[in-house]
Amino acid sequence: MTTSNRIGQDGVVLVSGANKGIGRAIAARLRNDGFRISLGARNIKALEEAHGPADDAVLFSHFDAFEPDSAAQWVDATIAKFGQIDALVNNAGLGEQVTIMDDNDAALDRLWQVNVKAPLRLTRLCLPYLEACGHGRIVNIASLSGKRVRNAFVGYNMTKFALMGLTHTTRHVAWEKGVRATAVCPSFVRTEMSAYTGKVAPDDMIQPETLAELVSTLIQLPNNAAMAEMLLNCRLEDML
Repeated sequence: MTTSNRIGQDGVVLVSGANKGIGRAIAARLRNDGFRISLGARNIKALEEAHGPADDAVLFSHFDAFEPDSAAQWVDATIAKFGQIDALVNNAGLGEQVTIMDDNDAALDRLWQVNVKAPLRLTRLCLPYLEACGHGRIVNIASLSGKRVRNAFVGYNMTKFALMGLTHTTRHVAWEKGVRATAVCPSFVRTEMSAYTGKVAPDDMIQPETLAELVSTLIQLPNNAAMAEMLLNCRLEDML
């Protein structure tokens, strides 16, 4: 185990859903900041189109939240190439709009599988490596919908509240081994998932590159400057 309480800039970071939107921006920022990155998505070709060819510092892997075995295969491939894992960014998410009166168990199951069970599975698989390095980091891309409710989409809201529970449980379980977990909770981010709304103009939304800069900063903080939650908003809102 290393004694450093901060990830070096050659550290290895896994990012799920890295082919577009927030995940694409996070991966690009981490690579620019000198990290080695292991990127997971359902379609490897989409990763190549987003980031160019893989090299000694970049790994592309198939990862599908609906295929549990793909998570283990991704982690194994990362260890085989890099020999370590320093951070995990659980970014992949689903935004299906299921309201209280929608009798749609299939959609609810998809939301739980992608937004909660897949991050839990990756956390479980990565924790031994994150603990071994003494400075492991987990960043869960949650939502302000995991802190308060301003719409009728009960399925999405419930799963984001659950992701907050996963984050805080991870903090307690792995703190003594140097692992720090943070939930990043943005409001509207300029991605396909927010395209449905007319409440905020696209230019006024949080930009993916801004969110990526903050994620990189979180990963680089030392163990004694841990942040449990980061709330980001693009409009005035009382969060008390």
